[in-house]
Amino acid sequence: MAPRRLGFWQRFAVVLVKPVLTVWTRRTWRGMEHLRRDGGIIIVPNHISHADPLVSAHFIYDAGRWPQFLGKASVFKVPVIGWILHRCRQIPVERGSVEAVKSLDKLIAALDEGGAVVIYPEGTTTREPELWPMKGKTGAARLALATGAPVIPVAMIGPERMFDPRTARIGLRPRTPVTVVAGPPVDLGRWAGATPTRAILEEMTDTIMLRIRDLVAEIRGGTPPPLWQRPARTGAPEVSE
Repeated sequence: MAPRRLGFWQRFAVVLVKPVLTVWTRRTWRGMEHLRRDGGIIIVPNHISHADPLVSAHFIYDAGRWPQFLGKASVFKVPVIGWILHRCRQIPVERGSVEAVKSLDKLIAALDEGGAVVIYPEGTTTREPELWPMKGKTGAARLALATGAPVIPVAMIGPERMFDPRTARIGLRPRTPVTVVAGPPVDLGRWAGATPTRAILEEMTDTIMLRIRDLVAEIRGGTPPPLWQRPARTGAPEVSE
């Protein structure tokens, strides 16, 4: 059942995008019951392709929720496009600056209003050669600790056939198979009320990423590797996101 009470621009986005995806993909959706219909939720998918947002948005919409993605604040300043993004209830986020605190406030407000906020905890498409999940950044954990909203892990395979980030190859074949599975909320209860120190946030983030990795393994098969670690950049300051 599709979400109700959508504004004009939200309905316009659905009419524009969903028919294309319906032809482009052959979908296997599982675990939609974990995306509860009411109340704020934090949805954390693995990130294997630039086509992921289209596929995950389709899945979340079909589950009866309106997805609210994070986007670079600069995109929201582009004439027309930024206005439409605002109208579609997407969320501008400043990264790596003092404005990041204001961005967290926007995310908290979206959850307080009952939104379904989508955060890619890896921060970018995975750099793991076989597209397994890599270690995440702490934004989703920080938001969960601040709000107590459930964190819903989502695993997908197939979008890399639509666009493979390793080769930049676009696949336009109709009915490309994609599988998306949502799991039950990640158990973060042991950290309820904890002070958001870096150590706490990293522990929470690793717990989230390992749950996503295990979901990916369930649909891919095989034994998942350890979470891939980005090589350290010598002399570069480390910034939490």
